Amino acid sequence: MSIKEVTSAKIITDRHTGQPRGFGFVEMETKMDGQKAISMLNGRNIDGRALAVNEAKPQQRGGYGGGGGRGGRGGYR
Repeated sequence: MSIKEVTSAKIITDRHTGQPRGFGFVEMETKMDGQKAISMLNGRNIDGRALAVNEAKPQQRGGYGGGGGRGGRGGYR
């Protein structure tokens, strides 16, 4: 099973310290390549830590997001 091409990769960093936050985003050339990467890498052990690899969900804006307004219950209804 081979994966053709990563089109972009971004490691998320803390905006105050610049240190990595422990996760990132990778875009693959095709959806099928992304699914192959997930199945090959999810749960794989790297330096004593299991990777959690999954498809990113679209970012929600507005509404109850960010935990504000409703007693700090978070961004879920």
